[in-house]
Amino acid sequence: MKFAYSLKQKSKIALLLFLIMTCTILIRVLEDRSIKNMEKAFSSLYNDRLVPATDIFYISEKLYTKRFLLETFIYSDKNKLDPKELNDKLRTYDSQIDTLLAKYEKTFLVKNEKNHLTDLKVKLLENKVFEKNILLNADAFDKASLRKMYDNYSEQSFVGISNLLSQLTKIQTVVGQELQKESQNIIKGTNLYSTLQLILAILIGILIVSIVFASNVMNIRNEKYKLN
Repeated sequence: MKFAYSLKQKSKIALLLFLIMTCTILIRVLEDRSIKNMEKAFSSLYNDRLVPATDIFYISEKLYTKRFLLETFIYSDKNKLDPKELNDKLRTYDSQIDTLLAKYEKTFLVKNEKNHLTDLKVKLLENKVFEKNILLNADAFDKASLRKMYDNYSEQSFVGISNLLSQLTKIQTVVGQELQKESQNIIKGTNLYSTLQLILAILIGILIVSIVFASNVMNIRNEKYKLN
């Protein structure tokens, strides 16, 4: 009877230890997954939001420079650049802008971002055509005619491009905040897993103490039984 009772108790303890071990492994797997998700979220926050936001700034900067060069050419009576030289400079900036846009397109884009980016590319292409027409007519038209041509289109084109860039910048902020909240939730989950691991460790400690105590009690009883 005593042997059967002891075996039954040991089986319960073994089952309990097995369940604790299984829970510990499961928590560890979930914790590893949370860490990977957190790394992914932080990586996306940098590669898909911070870097593109910087690229948008550089695109805006180059567009302002292009506008400054073109307005200097049209409104200044002492031009240092001829149309060909100005065209070369503008096309250089266009090439740099296209490189930044191509880099931007390789990042993760939400639906609104894709739509705004498509509209931006159309607006930039229209602006290139406009600039080309200005330079082609630079020798044929006088300054007054060129200025009128520029004034009729440039402000509307530039404002449209600037608005699209502003929308893209806002998207970076909104999606960045969502990624930040996601990271915070993952951190909370990781803290929960750590707490569960601590609780399991305490349970294991209590179980070990109980086993040792029960073993000592059993030994004392055995000793008393032998003495009797």
